[in-house]
Amino acid sequence: MPRPLKLGMVGGGQGAFIGAVHRTAARLDGQYELVAGALSSTPEKALASGRDLGLPDDRSYPTWEAMLEGELARPQGDRIDAVSIVTPNHMHYPVARAFAAAGIHVICDKPLVHTSEQANDLLAVVRESGVVFAVTYNYTGYPLIRHARDMIAAGTLGEIRKVVVEYHQGWLATNLEAQDSKQADWRTDPARSGMAGAVGDIGSHAENLAATVTGLELESICADLTTFVPGRRLDDDGSVLLRFAGGARGVLMCSQVEVGEENDLRLRVYGTQGGLSWSQENPNRMEYTPLDGPRQVLTRGQGYLSPAAQAATRIPSGHPEAFLEAFANVYTGAAEAIRARQEGRDPDPLIALYPTLEDGARGVHFIEKTVESSQSDRKWTDARWSAPQ
Repeated sequence: MPRPLKLGMVGGGQGAFIGAVHRTAARLDGQYELVAGALSSTPEKALASGRDLGLPDDRSYPTWEAMLEGELARPQGDRIDAVSIVTPNHMHYPVARAFAAAGIHVICDKPLVHTSEQANDLLAVVRESGVVFAVTYNYTGYPLIRHARDMIAAGTLGEIRKVVVEYHQGWLATNLEAQDSKQADWRTDPARSGMAGAVGDIGSHAENLAATVTGLELESICADLTTFVPGRRLDDDGSVLLRFAGGARGVLMCSQVEVGEENDLRLRVYGTQGGLSWSQENPNRMEYTPLDGPRQVLTRGQGYLSPAAQAATRIPSGHPEAFLEAFANVYTGAAEAIRARQEGRDPDPLIALYPTLEDGARGVHFIEKTVESSQSDRKWTDARWSAPQ
């Protein structure tokens, strides 16, 4: 095992849910060591959070700007290799841009940024600096999702006809943002969350999952966004019809007001020769139905799965392996890409699987087009995306 990559973190301090998830994922495979942090927007809280995590005083910074300056002042071999950005959405762009421009690899939470203008600028900065930039659409890290992708790429399902992706939550069924809920407060605030609520927070996951697994390019959409909770400023429910290049059709549903739902992300894909069905709340099983054969249940950890799925598995079948491990697969994929850059070699294609900056930019475009479609009187809105040249 080579030395762990030195990781810095921006955000994710006291009271933050996702910071602890990222830190656990980063260290699960021994690929990273958290050595520095600017863990809160409040300097006092940032320093206190650093003490809680045992960071040395000289690498627990009051602001992200101080962290970037302090790390760049260190010798090349002692500064952080990568930064993990786990702030509310409005801080992703300035932090990611500054660290990427300084030559520090970036692992950023989703959605990437607020606008396509910001996303395109990041693409230009990263092309210039040559850093690895990963976006933590963590559900792509599940072994069976990687197997589903490989099955579809191999033509096992034939020509894809229909894609149904759903993300059901109920935690925002009431006006939780008015009850001192930090997570609800920023996610329903347009200044921090961006132009979309449920579509940005979980609909972006659904879009990325469907795109990653099927490889289909979105052509046009017809969206209906709703805000059910009185006084809420962003959508909390969305339904989107999808048309893909080549003729496939799809449906994307996302809601955070479905009472009783927890974290029910589902994907179904149907082709001319078969269908697949997978649920995040039961992620170690996937149903495969061939056209002329019985329904099959595929389970994680089996020798019949694709090499990429097996490479994403740590423990034998029958032992639950889920959210944190999938998250860790994204971090480990980024680590392999970073090490390959540092060592001047090609990355291992079975390991270096992670959502890229391009995936993040496409996701921002999807959010914008979904809001545009919902506000439009037109039936269909062009949703095609291509990376700027």
